[in-house]
Amino acid sequence: MNYLGKLITELCNNGVKYQTIKELAEVGTGSSNGNEAQDDGLYPFFIRSQTVKCKNDWEYDEEAIIIPGEGGIGEIYHYINGKYAIHQRVYRIHFIDDSMNVKFAFHYFRAYFKQFIIKKAVSATVQSIRKPMIEDFSIPVPSPEIQKEIVRILDTFTELTAELTAELTARKKQYKYYRDQLLNFKEKNVDWSPLEEIFELKNGYTPSKLNQKYWKDGTIPWFRMEDIRENGRVLNKSIQYVNSCAIKGGKLFPADSIIIATSATIGEHALITVPFLCNQRFTNLSLKSQYTNKFLIKFLFYYGFVLDEWCKNNINIGNFAGVDMNGFKKFPIPIPPLEEQARIVSILDKFDTLATSISEGLPKEIELRQKQYEYYRDMLLVFPKDKVKA
Repeated sequence: MNYLGKLITELCNNGVKYQTIKELAEVGTGSSNGNEAQDDGLYPFFIRSQTVKCKNDWEYDEEAIIIPGEGGIGEIYHYINGKYAIHQRVYRIHFIDDSMNVKFAFHYFRAYFKQFIIKKAVSATVQSIRKPMIEDFSIPVPSPEIQKEIVRILDTFTELTAELTAELTARKKQYKYYRDQLLNFKEKNVDWSPLEEIFELKNGYTPSKLNQKYWKDGTIPWFRMEDIRENGRVLNKSIQYVNSCAIKGGKLFPADSIIIATSATIGEHALITVPFLCNQRFTNLSLKSQYTNKFLIKFLFYYGFVLDEWCKNNINIGNFAGVDMNGFKKFPIPIPPLEEQARIVSILDKFDTLATSISEGLPKEIELRQKQYEYYRDMLLVFPKDKVKA
């Protein structure tokens, strides 16, 4: 039996007492309205998001758990030990009972508070919680030795996840740096052509939702922004499919085309490797036949990041924001030698796999470590109800 198992056998033989937060801690909010953040601030400033800002003055100097009272309910938790400030709609939970290890409580909140508070949250323009709701939350109070050992185990996983996340952030910055360098042709002796000369441009569309036959027994991939968000930027499967009878003019967009969002969520793109359709938020770019021997489609996909930035900075604001399509059509595309395109693709593919792949690289490693943490957290923090002492 491991050390924790021995401790539980020795110290929890008669059960574990549960107590409410009201019995264990003081709960309060800050005084800031959120506009006092300073880039060069000395102290953490907790607002209603996962982002932690800074301030040059502090309100509290203590060990505490921080949670938002609006937005991100049950999703955002911070642990702090030291000087800090908080927004007026952010709660601090400061334990005044020495029997509670704050880090143990922090892990317990992350595991069980969401399912508790969602049932109590106040429905308004946004969901919100009140102080008495937090104070009603019950938490087990095993012996300090057991709490300390559980914290040691769970912190090992969270620290590893934090290290991997920091490495992923660094790799993404490195990827963007090399991408920007490799795709900068302004000082290089290459030919250029406007986008409309290289690509056939067609708008996507949404088959009528009123005609059920368009959506029944669908076999044709139909891409939306959700596909990029959930599955990445190189796609051969879609979340939704349409029936072949929904195809306008009987023609699909050809495989190895690039879709780029030119309205709504502007400046996102993907390479589609199968024949497909897409919705009207995208403009489809299909390489013209006279340019197929001058480009690698994967090079054009990577150059799409340059086009994304141009789109974000060239928007016509009207009833509905959209890209300046006249300028879009004239956007210049470099035509480097195929050997140079292949070299660039080879380098960027390696960075992309490491930094952004769904199934490989650091994101997959972080996902696995998070699941590992949640497995042990759920196993270690469960104290059977029939052993709980009143």
